Amino acid sequence: MPMIKSELVQRISTQNPHLYQRDVENIVNAILGEITSALARGDRVELRGFGAFSVKHRPARTGRNPRTGAHVAVAKKSVPFFKTGKEMRERLNKNGV
Repeated sequence: MPMIKSELVQRISTQNPHLYQRDVENIVNAILGEITSALARGDRVELRGFGAFSVKHRPARTGRNPRTGAHVAVAKKSVPFFKTGKEMRERLNKNGV
């Protein structure tokens, strides 16, 4: 089951009882906002041990509507990309998961 942002804020608040939940929520929003802003500028965001966020540019292409089989023009677009860090990969694979 996926963890949503409010659950992340709740867990961090529980682990840090000296912080107010609204402050934790502001911190999480600020971090995510800065990552988003950096990606919008075309920058790469690297968090050592966690991973790197970057933007991949996909060129325009001709696609196909699977229902009708008609050819459709697909515009170029930029998509976010995340690559896990070595430390995270090792931690995830430590127990053979």
